[in-house]
Amino acid sequence: MPDTATILRTGRKFDQVLRGARDVFMADGFEGASVDDIARAAGVSKATLYSYFPDKRLLFMEVAQTECTLMSEKIVAMIDETKPLREVLMVTAVQVVGFLTSEFAQQVFRICVAERDRFPELGRAFYAAGPENGKERISEFLLKAVDNGELVIDDIPMAAEQFSELCKVKLWTRAVFGIQSQFSEDEIEEVARNAVDMFLARYQSMDQIAGNVELNGTKSRRC
Repeated sequence: MPDTATILRTGRKFDQVLRGARDVFMADGFEGASVDDIARAAGVSKATLYSYFPDKRLLFMEVAQTECTLMSEKIVAMIDETKPLREVLMVTAVQVVGFLTSEFAQQVFRICVAERDRFPELGRAFYAAGPENGKERISEFLLKAVDNGELVIDDIPMAAEQFSELCKVKLWTRAVFGIQSQFSEDEIEEVARNAVDMFLARYQSMDQIAGNVELNGTKSRRC
């Protein structure tokens, strides 16, 4: 199988190919997606498609990696480190839960599981671009929070893993087993809020907790 580094990622039709492939993969799955259908959806010839991606697996991995990268960049862009810790974690959790329960993430997950024996590289590529990359971004933020004295964490990677797993509670499992496919903002926010509450209960520093108690007490007296 060709190395992903050999993919030509330039040219005005590259984005067309990715958009067309994404639509077809989401509708038909990896096995059901034909080169003819992808080329038609992208509005390009098969020759053009093959000039970018000589292998359908490469195309699928590029689609997955592109979507995951966009999601990761969106989360990072929404993190405002000048905001209170809980608020930043809440924004992050809402984005993570929303992505995990999205149609795209669910479909890619199913495809990776279905094809894992024949094409294990599909799952590895999605894991690297999605969960692994996301946890690296979360780890970077947690490290800064530790340096600022807001959190007390001995194992940053483990804490990032735990935060991600807390964001899977309830809704992700229901999506995986096909019990529910659409989720409201309230449902997503509930899972995110509980994830943040549990995470802070484990890792928030005593000084930060004391500061929150004092702040809440001041607000109560003013009321």
